[in-house]
Amino acid sequence: MIVSAYEGPDDLRAMQELCSRIWSPGSRWHVGDLAWGRFQHTGREPGWPTRLWRDGGRTVAWGWIDLPGSLDLAVDPARPELARQVLEWFARTAPAGPRDVTVLDTETHLAAALREAGYRPAGDGPFFRHLVRDLADPAEPVPPQGYRLRAVGEADVPGRVAAHRAAFHPSRVSEESYRAVRATWPYRAGLDLVAVAPDGEVAAYCLVWLDEARRVAEIEPTGTLPAHRRRGLARAVCLAALRAAREAGAERAAVYARGDDAYPAPGRLYRSIGFRPAARTVTWVRDHPAGA
Repeated sequence: MIVSAYEGPDDLRAMQELCSRIWSPGSRWHVGDLAWGRFQHTGREPGWPTRLWRDGGRTVAWGWIDLPGSLDLAVDPARPELARQVLEWFARTAPAGPRDVTVLDTETHLAAALREAGYRPAGDGPFFRHLVRDLADPAEPVPPQGYRLRAVGEADVPGRVAAHRAAFHPSRVSEESYRAVRATWPYRAGLDLVAVAPDGEVAAYCLVWLDEARRVAEIEPTGTLPAHRRRGLARAVCLAALRAAREAGAERAAVYARGDDAYPAPGRLYRSIGFRPAARTVTWVRDHPAGA
C-alpha cells in the first residue's frame, strides 16, 4: 500500500479513476464533481489537505479535507477497511474542533467506519438528493421566444462567469478559475451549454460532464440569472445539455439537488425533466477535542 499527498493533475485523474470504477446510482462522486470542485475557485489549495491510498498501482481510497474540519472521501467498497485509515488521517491532520463528514445513505461501508470512529448523523438540516435518469429519450428543449441555446465558446467566458456569479451570489468563480475548469479532463465545450438572451447576454447555462467509461453524465453546475428566471430557461438549457450528452455516448445522467424543504426549486426542476431520487446525503459529526 502506498499512501501519498496530492501533488497535482495526475493525482486528480487517479482520484477520478477510482470514482469512475466504483460509480453507481448509490455512489456519491462522479468524475465531474472532482474536476469542478478542484478548479472552480483559485487559491484554495493550501486549505485542502488531500491524500491518496494506492494498491498495486490502482487508487483504492482518497480523502480531501476542507479546513478546518470537513472531510470528503471515496473508498472502494471492496476495501472497506481503508475508510478507517482515511478517518484516522483526518483526525491527525485537521485542527482540534468539530468535525463533519458527508456521505450518501447508500454508502454503508463508510457509515460503519464513521460510527466506529465516534461520529453520529447530524439529524435535521440541509441535505442533497442524488437524482438519476436514463437518457433514452430526453425531451426536446424549447427555449422562450428570442433566446438561443448553444455551446460555450472562448468569447463567452466573461458572460458565462458573470451568469454563474449572479446565479450563485456571492460566488468566487472567476474568469481565471473557469478557464482552469475548461482545461480540466473531462471537460468538453460541446457539453457546456448556454441560453443567450435577445440582447446577447448569457441568461442561463448548464455544464454536463461525461464519464465515458461508465456512460454516465452529470450536471454540475447549472444556473439562471435572477432577471431571467421563471421563463423555462433552466429546463431548456438542461435538456439541451442532456441531449448533447446522449449524442456523445451517455446512457444515464445524474445530478445533486437540495432535498430539504428550505430550497425546493432545483429538485422540482430536475424531477420535471425525468430525474428520480436514488440516494441522499447524510452528514456525520463528531466533537474532536485537542489531543483526541
